[in-house]
Amino acid sequence: MPGQDGERIVTSESGIPLKPHYGPDDLPPAADVPDPGVFPFTRGNFPTGYQGRLWTLRQYSGFGTAEESNERYRYLLAQGGTGLSVALDLPTQCGYDSDHPDVEEEVGRVGVAIDTLADAELLFDQIPLDQVSTSFTINGTAAILLAFYVAAGEKQGVDRAKLRGTIQNDILKEYVSRGTWIWPPRPSLRLIADTIEFCATDVPKFNAISVAGAHFRDAGANAAQEMAFTLMDGVTYCDEVVSRGRMTIDEFAPQVSFFFYTHGDFFEEIAKYRAGRRRWARIVKERYGAKNEKSCMFRVGCVAGGASLYAPQAHNNIVRVAYEALASVLGGVQSMFTAAWDEPFALPTEESTTLALRTQQVLAYETGVAKVADPLGGSYYVEALTDAMEAKVIEIMDDLERQGGMVEAVEKGYLHSLIADEAFRIAQALDSGARPVVGVNKFVTDDAAPEVEGFELNEKGRLRQLERLAEVKRSRSGADVTATLRALESAAANDSVNLMPLLVDCAKAYCTVGEMVDVLKNQWGEFSQPVVF
Repeated sequence: MPGQDGERIVTSESGIPLKPHYGPDDLPPAADVPDPGVFPFTRGNFPTGYQGRLWTLRQYSGFGTAEESNERYRYLLAQGGTGLSVALDLPTQCGYDSDHPDVEEEVGRVGVAIDTLADAELLFDQIPLDQVSTSFTINGTAAILLAFYVAAGEKQGVDRAKLRGTIQNDILKEYVSRGTWIWPPRPSLRLIADTIEFCATDVPKFNAISVAGAHFRDAGANAAQEMAFTLMDGVTYCDEVVSRGRMTIDEFAPQVSFFFYTHGDFFEEIAKYRAGRRRWARIVKERYGAKNEKSCMFRVGCVAGGASLYAPQAHNNIVRVAYEALASVLGGVQSMFTAAWDEPFALPTEESTTLALRTQQVLAYETGVAKVADPLGGSYYVEALTDAMEAKVIEIMDDLERQGGMVEAVEKGYLHSLIADEAFRIAQALDSGARPVVGVNKFVTDDAAPEVEGFELNEKGRLRQLERLAEVKRSRSGADVTATLRALESAAANDSVNLMPLLVDCAKAYCTVGEMVDVLKNQWGEFSQPVVF
């Protein structure tokens, strides 16, 4: 874009002005760029980077029934995956059972259907839960899925203290980006705080929350907004737990993690992770008075791909994912899943999913980037861009604080407006060509779309899911179901009671997702989206 006197001004995708070149005068104070593993962790959480342990290699997967998804999970683990990332279908995410008349066409369509503990047992059949890390992309019903996972582990004979993984459990971003909310923000915050306390005491190796900027990015936010909104969500959840007076920050912060998309502006994405790590470390130490520096670590997972993939010239997505995965590693993430090139068309095939996993494996074992911690540390450009990104993040966070914080920004529709404005700006830049995308608005061809194997929901599988749910309802103890649901409803009316033990009791009684959700709806009501003009 041209400046006032005609010179061309180059910016990052977040609008950060970029100089033609950088030099020694652009380096920040040495205190801001300590060695890796040293507060404020700009250069990474650990002194040896990935030498001691690679990032967790996950693939996001889940479709149809628990049996079908279990088969895919065992395949991915056999191919060298080191963690699972579970996709749940929309009825499960929104709190409906598979037999609800309003969700008939959505059962198992964009994820696996989980109605009761019986499904969770099948989902993890022959997968030892004390040896694998499992991530759940689930928010409104996250506490219920955590209860299922704890109960399923115990059915396997695995003590809950040995379970590893993450529930996303970030409801605030759902209100402005994805829409899988159920209850209003304030009781939802209570439930999230309950999961954080429960994991800290009972499931110490499991992350109770993965504060997820990825979906802000999906909705149209830029990289700086993605990081700022996410950190503000993290502050809101920590404030909620600390305000109860039952736990200090050092008792639960190590189980707070974060989750982002890595997009195509290579150096900006690296700077985003470095700036976020430094900002979070300082927030935890200065705002909450953390005494243990491990509490200040920014534990982050990411997706390479997702919203940055396009249908035209779809094989270009293979290249996009590879570069984004490289940026993620140079930014120092602890966990990653790589999207498959055919995701703009359908659920990935076994072949495309394997290629996405191999992308990470080539990166990890062949390129040498995992041999040295923060290899770009000290780069004039990367350090200057990290500083500029952090300054931009602070500016956005300060604005949200002036609005009264994240809950008020959601309730008033302010956050919706910010994201909508940025999404519109990005759409205009794509339409005009100011933001070039190869094969979409630049180097466009008339090539036919590649042949892909579209996902067809197995009708027999859906019927099997409904039959299993009906059988569970017939065979379970009605007295246990009634007793556990009544106890849950009574506890929901008392803010001082942690609901997680009661949800685990409900899970063990084979109560359904919908039954537990409805009990809480009776106490808390439902969220109504604000009208934004």
